[in-house]
Amino acid sequence: MQLPLYKILKNGIKVELDYMHPEEQEEVRKLLNVVILEGQTYPQKQPLSPSEFAAYWLTQDAFVVRTAAESATHQAKEILGAFYLRPNFPGRCSHICNAGFIVQPGKRGLGIGRFMGEAMLSIAASLGYEGVVFNLVFATNIASIQLWKSLGFQIIGQIPAAVKLDVQQVDALIMYRGLGDRGSGIGHKLSEQ
Repeated sequence: MQLPLYKILKNGIKVELDYMHPEEQEEVRKLLNVVILEGQTYPQKQPLSPSEFAAYWLTQDAFVVRTAAESATHQAKEILGAFYLRPNFPGRCSHICNAGFIVQPGKRGLGIGRFMGEAMLSIAASLGYEGVVFNLVFATNIASIQLWKSLGFQIIGQIPAAVKLDVQQVDALIMYRGLGDRGSGIGHKLSEQ
């Protein structure tokens, strides 16, 4: 798949989606730490050090959405969002991938998440993955659940009280979508075998 991809956001800003460059890693780590400290979407409780970030985010493919430069004199490109893409399981099950997404708090609602989600599905298919699973979507993360459902994901499981938020425990959802010929199908259910 040819990258970068370009899009005009709802606010008129032109952005590009591309592989993360090494010099962008620290900015993405800081953004992930902001999201972690919000305490609403990621399981970590504390900010990640550079080595912890590398072990968590950089194990396979990592992508960013950044402002697209209008000219050679344009200011430095700002990271608006990021995601990773990697096998969810090893070996015989490595054709199923997992991804994690973050968007700058002040830039949410502009279409960055949808742009990343749509691109991730295309990139995953081009890399040979046959399905995408999200293992731990907090049930309180309504915007993400709605986005993933609109992109063909199905809820295939629920983990009761999996997430300890500051004031409550909430369930976590497991969401799945097949890619390519598998479409959004779930395949053979146990009751069919």
